[in-house]
Amino acid sequence: KMTCRLPNLTVRAAAGLLNPLSIPNKLLTGPGPSNQHPEVSTALSAPLLGHLHPEFTKIMDDVKDGIRYFFQTNNDWSFAISGTGHCAMEAACMNLLEPGETVLVCRNGIWGDRFAELSRRLSLKPVLLSQPPGSVFTPEQLESALQQHRPSVVFVVHGESSTGTLQPLEHLGGVCRKHGALLLVDSVAAAGGAPLLTDDWLIDCVYTGSQKCLGCTPGLGLISFSEAARRKILSRKVPPPSFYLDASQLANYWGCRTTEPPDQPVSARRYHHTAPISLVYAAREALRLVAVEGLPAAWERHERAADKLRAGLQGRLGQRLFVSKPQDRAPTVTTIAVPEGVDWKAVVQHAMAKHSVEIAGGLGPTAGQVWRIGLMGLNATEAVAERVLAALEDSLKAVGVATPNL
Repeated sequence: KMTCRLPNLTVRAAAGLLNPLSIPNKLLTGPGPSNQHPEVSTALSAPLLGHLHPEFTKIMDDVKDGIRYFFQTNNDWSFAISGTGHCAMEAACMNLLEPGETVLVCRNGIWGDRFAELSRRLSLKPVLLSQPPGSVFTPEQLESALQQHRPSVVFVVHGESSTGTLQPLEHLGGVCRKHGALLLVDSVAAAGGAPLLTDDWLIDCVYTGSQKCLGCTPGLGLISFSEAARRKILSRKVPPPSFYLDASQLANYWGCRTTEPPDQPVSARRYHHTAPISLVYAAREALRLVAVEGLPAAWERHERAADKLRAGLQGRLGQRLFVSKPQDRAPTVTTIAVPEGVDWKAVVQHAMAKHSVEIAGGLGPTAGQVWRIGLMGLNATEAVAERVLAALEDSLKAVGVATPNL
């Protein structure tokens, strides 16, 4: 009889790890993630399937259909990326652009800065079109920059979560198409909470994260490429620098067409990576809930909740909104200017400690200057807006800020 002599352990399990997981219940009304729907939570506990089992690929097909509805597009290349919204940003950048190409980056907050940094790391040539935080871009500004720089791609943020703006997109795609550029839109903090018509607005690539207005678990990036974007990717001189984020490989795994000419049949799905099975379940259910409610109803619900919040902030609490023009304010993330001399962090900490309500500070160009409140997905209701207002009112009082209602 043979025995195996096991080695002695030199590292012991930490005492805290031996206790069962315990998570507090918080109202997630910062800039994301938002609280997920109970039916999404239930989907996460469903039995695992294999990543190429026919039952799972059917769920993937449902997710593709849901993404097309969510973005209002008929794009064949519409699928989920196994990574966050930021991962989708990187995938869009490294697939649509090749080293040496010029990209026009519309920068009015942290996400324009982030895309420019990413572009430099990929040996691209980013050119910045800048607006002050809290402002948006006009088609005229974009056209002037296109004429001057002749970029291959234009990057713009739909909902800038660091500043609270909502960029009008209706006329940008036509301007880009006129000058031979593809329009790439970051809608992580807006899709599902504000109108987004990808095909009608001539958007060539759009992406979002699963954890914001979709009200799903963090960890998936939803992305869609137009036919023009698809052709550009398939005609690259060199492959994308990441195999994991190669859009043509992902399109094949998701059952999309990757052959030319267009009348060729879809290639058989090949193994690419093991998808996060449970997250795909969750996305399927979150997209189903959006479809059942209907996008127009979801957009209106987000706007009503934002109106309730803004009215209370300005009237009842006497606070100043950071975005000065009402038409430029996002219905998803509202920014409040921190009054001079007020400890913004003390307000945030009090709201969480006493009320279990998340209110975030600024980010990037607004760090230390604003509070950010997100009403997204399940939390985009007037009742939640009232709960946040009450928590903020009490927190302002706790740090000695006088408001009209105190």
